[in-house]
Amino acid sequence: MGNVVTKHSISSELAQKMIDQAVAKARQMGVAENIAILDDGGNLKAFSRMDGAPILSIEIAQNKAYTALFGVSTQDFFNFIQRDPSLLAGIPTLARVAAYGGGFPIKAGGEVVGAIGVSGAPVQHDVDCAKAALALVPDAMRAE
Repeated sequence: MGNVVTKHSISSELAQKMIDQAVAKARQMGVAENIAILDDGGNLKAFSRMDGAPILSIEIAQNKAYTALFGVSTQDFFNFIQRDPSLLAGIPTLARVAAYGGGFPIKAGGEVVGAIGVSGAPVQHDVDCAKAALALVPDAMRAE
């Protein structure tokens, strides 16, 4: 069937395990986070808002994950656009784009199958929580 494409996407089971891992890391660090996992099409697959996590960060976590669907971390994405004034001025105005740390693609077999976004604490804590969750996916961090 030439008109049908086969693609891979994160399972709800893995998405929930990643949420649990990120929450455990946040608790260990004593911070409250919002954690969003999106599938490869940008649809919310799993989400957790820890008690005390900022309400504004609900949307930010989802936007970080959406931006990471480009295939790079949101920090790497920012590093790329900051070198071009027109990109730096234009891209952050797009809906659902977040160009600061805490978003990572979830890759399997070199293919983006989803993304994670974490927001609510200082950016380095967001990054650490996301990386703790990504440790459940063996090749997720290979390109980072």
